[in-house]
Amino acid sequence: MSSLWTPGGEHPVEPSSSPQDPPVDPSLEELSPEDREKVEAMAREMAAVQEQLASTPAAVVVANHLMGFYELAAIHLSQQPPDLSEASVAIDALAGVVDTLPGRLGEAEATMRDALHQIRLAYVAVEKAMREAVADDGDEAGD
Repeated sequence: MSSLWTPGGEHPVEPSSSPQDPPVDPSLEELSPEDREKVEAMAREMAAVQEQLASTPAAVVVANHLMGFYELAAIHLSQQPPDLSEASVAIDALAGVVDTLPGRLGEAEATMRDALHQIRLAYVAVEKAMREAVADDGDEAGD
C-alpha cells in the first residue's frame, strides 16, 4: 500500500482498479525480439542522457531553463494582442529563480540578470503601448 503526503499529514492510498486505469505495459519477455531491442536501445539512450546531465553543473541546466522562461515571456509579449498575464507568469518564474539563487548560477548569472531586466523593460513597454492604444480608441470613439 502506498501513501500520499499532504500538508495535513500522510494518507494511505489504495491501488485503484477502475476501468479508467491505463493498461499495464507488457514485460520485456512478452515483446518480440525486435521490440525488445528497441526498448533496450531507448533505455541505453536514456541512461546516456542521464549520465551526461549528471555530469553537467546544475547551474548550467538551470540557466538553460531560465532562458526558456525568458523566451516564453517574449512569445506572450509578441502575440497580437499581447498576453500580459501569461508573460507575467514566465517573468515572475524567471525572477523567482534568479532572485533566489544569487551567487549560485555560475557564469550565466550576469546574463540571467540582464535577461530578466530586459524582459521586464519589454513588458512595461508593451503594457504602456496597450494602455495608449486603449486611450486612443476611447478618444476616437468620443469624437
